[in-house]
Amino acid sequence: MSLRIQLWLIFLAPVVLLGGLYAFGLTLPVPHLGRDYVIRLALPEQGAPVDLPEILGPQDITRPLVVIDAGHGGKDPGASGAGYREKDVVLGLAIALRDLLLEEGGIRVALTRSDDTFLILEERPEIARRLDADLFISIHADSSGEVSGVSGASIYTLSDEASSEAAALFAERENNAGSLNGAIIEGHSKEVSDILVELSQRRVQQNSDQFAGLITREGQNLLRFHPQRRRSAALAVLRAPDVPAVLYESGYITNPADAQRLASEEGRTNFAQVMARAIRIYFARQTDQ
Repeated sequence: MSLRIQLWLIFLAPVVLLGGLYAFGLTLPVPHLGRDYVIRLALPEQGAPVDLPEILGPQDITRPLVVIDAGHGGKDPGASGAGYREKDVVLGLAIALRDLLLEEGGIRVALTRSDDTFLILEERPEIARRLDADLFISIHADSSGEVSGVSGASIYTLSDEASSEAAALFAERENNAGSLNGAIIEGHSKEVSDILVELSQRRVQQNSDQFAGLITREGQNLLRFHPQRRRSAALAVLRAPDVPAVLYESGYITNPADAQRLASEEGRTNFAQVMARAIRIYFARQTDQ
């Protein structure tokens, strides 16, 4: 037996012993202290729901609630390039929008994450659904791979068929699994999945499309858009069937100009102003209907 293996056994033996005692409900006597001790580990229950974030803003629950989702986070950095990481850039944009909405008042706001926390994909729309949100905005920054010169923002809404090959590739990259209101539809045939999504999304999809149009209209003088600014794809993060939702692709993290603009104070301010105006117009229209 090698010296390295012997050293590992010396260090691991106490851990294995204590773990075995705990597994069998046994205690470890300590006569000098006159009591028994046992190591207890508090583990989360399997399938336990994620903690819901704090809702900020007015206490009046009749006020509309916007859930802002900064994509990626924690061990998932997202795309990277030009010295920036997607998870950091989009969190800065999310916080800027939250702060402006709270400053202007009248709208309740919650962030799916306010720090470098990792959330699985299914948790994000589920948070919006469980909070009974009126609008869900997921913020990302794309990667152009080896293609140079690609820049600009685009807005995705949910569709069972991608609007382009680029949209399909983006959805494939972002999705880990398809879900609908917490129920996995990935195992169904394409025909059944299409019916489930269509039935649950008709009215919500109209509202999502309306909000996406407001973003492009309000942002035409302040934001830089991709030539194909409106896109659609089967994005799992947008599949909460009772919450209007868009995924805002803020730009290309692999494009130095885009990355620097999005990470700058001016870029965050412009984004927040455009998005806040679009949100308020959207809710004003919903009230008039």
